[in-house]
Amino acid sequence: MDRTHLGSRAEAARLPRMGTGRFAPSPTGELHLGNLRTALLAWALARRAGLRFVIRMEDLDDRCRPEFAARQLATLRSLGVDWDGPVVYQSERLGLYEAAFQELNRRGLVYECYCTRRDLAGVVSAPHSPPGAYPGTCRELSEAQRRAGRARMAGLRRGPAYRLRTDNGRIDVVDEVQGAYRGTVDDFVIRRGDGAFSYNFVAVYDDGLQGVSQVVRGEDLLASTPRHVYLQREFGFATPAYAHVPMLLNGQGIRLAKRDGAVTMADLAAFGWKPADVIGLLGLSLGMEGVRSADEFMERLTLGRLRRESSPVYPAILEKGSEFAREGLGAL
Repeated sequence: MDRTHLGSRAEAARLPRMGTGRFAPSPTGELHLGNLRTALLAWALARRAGLRFVIRMEDLDDRCRPEFAARQLATLRSLGVDWDGPVVYQSERLGLYEAAFQELNRRGLVYECYCTRRDLAGVVSAPHSPPGAYPGTCRELSEAQRRAGRARMAGLRRGPAYRLRTDNGRIDVVDEVQGAYRGTVDDFVIRRGDGAFSYNFVAVYDDGLQGVSQVVRGEDLLASTPRHVYLQREFGFATPAYAHVPMLLNGQGIRLAKRDGAVTMADLAAFGWKPADVIGLLGLSLGMEGVRSADEFMERLTLGRLRRESSPVYPAILEKGSEFAREGLGAL
């Protein structure tokens, strides 16, 4: 597989100034239809805007496997999604993340946190803070208290987490799909107790190094965006344009997942579905009938379609199950 490093902020500065869009899946399994629609949207919106488009594998999770990454890339190619340059793998960039973490630490922007999930369960957040916002328990501990915290963590066979020391202020984001959004930024975790860097940390750093100017992702990540903007400012990165797109839901109104049945390309291929059929279904979920290719999807896509609720295609799939998969789009 093609792999690359973008080794420094200086390299990011040398990227073409035309701007960049991206899709950044985690290779923990096959891409399901919700993932594929987000990928198509990210690709289509970037290409419509004349941007470069890159793929980044967020493969720091223990569940990630190279074979899943290969299958995900093959699936994207089969749909007609192309990208510029080699694929970036986060697992090969740990040295970059360590250097960025140490930079923040030298600036006094990182502190150890000894709170467990149990400690934080039921803690009431400060006024105007999002549910679950960190209350600052470990922010201003004495050295003796920190020693006690480390000893406690050692007893639990883990290290402390590391949080970014923020101003706990509010940040406004104007999203191209969701509109204006305001969120309070708490002292969020950038490195877990097991030593792994958090999504909030590495996604922001990679976007900055790759010159990403447009981020298209699921609306479930909108609430984390003020944190991302705050960290971008600390690193001196420009804030990209954001478009948080509607999620695909199952028949119970819950985010679509593999457990819901025939929801991957491989599942549907077993019933004779072609990539054009899948694109047609993804287009239909946005009110675009008769779409049969990625190029047609791109040409007919508008932000107005994303600002409306998606049509209830996916509950229909799941309720009809394999019968629907056998019959195809005509069953709707």
